[in-house]
Amino acid sequence: MNSNPAISDAEFSRFQKLIYDVAGISMADSKKVLLVGRLSKRLRHHGFDTFDQYYRLVTGSDKQEFQLMVDLLTTNETYFFRESKHFDFLRKLAQSHPQGRPFNVWSGASSTGEEIYTICMVLADELGIDGNWTVNGSDISLSVLKVAEAGHYVMEKARGLPPEYLRKYCLKGVRDQEGTFLIDPRLRAHTNFRQINLNISLPDIGPFDVIFLRNVMIYFDAQTKREVVARISRKLKPCGHFIIGHSETLTGINEELHPLQPTIYRKP
Repeated sequence: MNSNPAISDAEFSRFQKLIYDVAGISMADSKKVLLVGRLSKRLRHHGFDTFDQYYRLVTGSDKQEFQLMVDLLTTNETYFFRESKHFDFLRKLAQSHPQGRPFNVWSGASSTGEEIYTICMVLADELGIDGNWTVNGSDISLSVLKVAEAGHYVMEKARGLPPEYLRKYCLKGVRDQEGTFLIDPRLRAHTNFRQINLNISLPDIGPFDVIFLRNVMIYFDAQTKREVVARISRKLKPCGHFIIGHSETLTGINEELHPLQPTIYRKP
């Protein structure tokens, strides 16, 4: 079995600065083992002995390898109906939404798509599967966006997904696709996916009724949080809602968005 190459403090520091400059992510010193674990295969793939050699590759002309490195260091776990109270709140918003008026949602760090399709299932329930609603997903990682857009998952990913939703909104794989499920194409028709780096100027998107930005800011320092939230909140409609993760807060980060309840904010 190949052992992972060692990384010096100086090499790790260079990768810390690189991922901060690119994605605004503050990688703590305690994440050194994680970085080594995620990048060692790439070193072996290229026949490199040191992380310095790999650093020179990704900061040079190899844009494909650079994106692969970003994908490996920014991908986080997600699952269907994670932090379910947020979806109960979304359901109430949809129920009170004026009939026929567009309802637009943005998941700012959609990862492999479980959050996106949870939102879709709630909106299909409340606004109709052919209703006037759209769910936009973005991430800095191209590889997770590809998974999300396909909407095809192994059955183990169904944890957290109510059985009735698995029957109602998913297609169970048969024959060579056994052990997997596909999100109903009628739901996927309401989605749009694109690569967006929240750490730089945002593209011309929105405005949105609801923005989810959950379990992302825990990786940002205070200044980056302020800049990202200010940037994103401009994409909210007046009276729109901003939802963050249960271990996050906007206290001291943003004064414009008003807290309704822990982790849920409203734009005046």
